[in-house]
Amino acid sequence: MLFQTLLAVEAAEKGGLFDLDATLPVIAIQFLLLVAVLNSLFYEPVTRAIDSRSDYIRTTQAEAQERLDKAVSLTRQYESEISQARLQAQQVIAEAEAAAARIRSEKLAAVQAEIQQKLEAARLQVEQEKQAALEQLQQQVDAIAAQITQKLLGSAR
Repeated sequence: MLFQTLLAVEAAEKGGLFDLDATLPVIAIQFLLLVAVLNSLFYEPVTRAIDSRSDYIRTTQAEAQERLDKAVSLTRQYESEISQARLQAQQVIAEAEAAAARIRSEKLAAVQAEIQQKLEAARLQVEQEKQAALEQLQQQVDAIAAQITQKLLGSAR
């Protein structure tokens, strides 16, 4: 405390708190040198590092956005191609089903025609056999009638 008092008294004797002698310019020069040294040794490298990191972040972010946009466009393109492939697959399936139905109808019609031909052939054969049986029966009837007539005529004589 005594030391502070002596300093205050000495400062009061010299002219007050701010004495404009040679120490003020020296302190100002020292301050400016300190600012210049700090600027060259600390602030400029830190500012360059911050700027380079900011540039790196900006470029990386821009590249990431470009890649994201490209991925989105590729996704849309692939989804479009997949939907087109699904449509084509559905068309192929529909065509195959139509072809199968057509083939089935053709084969069914062919089988029905064959069955109809066989039925007609069987009907004709049955009709022929019927005619043959009727002719044979007629011949037998004629033969029996002739025998009966002969027996009747032979006994009437």
